[in-house]
Amino acid sequence: MSDPQRIVQITLDEKTVIRRTADIEHERRVAIYDLLEANSFQPVGEFEGPYHVFMGMEESRLALDIRDVNEAPLTRVLIPLTPFRRIIKDYFTVCESYFQAIKSASPSKIEAIDMGRRGLHNDGSDLLRDRLVGKIAVDDETARRLFTLICILQLRS
Repeated sequence: MSDPQRIVQITLDEKTVIRRTADIEHERRVAIYDLLEANSFQPVGEFEGPYHVFMGMEESRLALDIRDVNEAPLTRVLIPLTPFRRIIKDYFTVCESYFQAIKSASPSKIEAIDMGRRGLHNDGSDLLRDRLVGKIAVDDETARRLFTLICILQLRS
C-alpha cells in the first residue's frame, strides 16, 4: 500500500501472555496478517507514517506505543478497558462454543454461533473506534483486527 497512514509492523507485549490454544494462536496470526495487509491508522497530531505499533496491557488499560519505522517514539495512547470487559467475556464464551461446534455441530448451528460471534466482534470494534476518537482514526477493518488482538492480550491463566 502506498498510503503512509498505516501500520506496517505490530508487536504484542508477550510478557503477560499465557499459553494459547491452537485456535487462539491461529486467530492471532490471521488478525496480524490481515491488519498488515490492509489498514488505515492515523494518530492525531503531526505524525507521518508508516507506523510500528507496540500493543500491551498496563494495569487495566490498553497501551499503544506508536513509533516510526526507525523505532523513534511518536506518541503513546492509553485506553481504559473496563468498558470492554463484558463484550470481551461474552466474545470468549461464544468463541469457545464456536470452536467446539465446528468439530461436530450441524452447519446451521455453526452458522448461528458464528453470527453471534461476529455481532459481538462488531460491537467490540465499534466501541474501540469510539474510544479512539480524538486519539487515533482507524477504519472498520483496522478496528476489527485491533479488537481481536485486544482480546488475545486479555487472556489470563
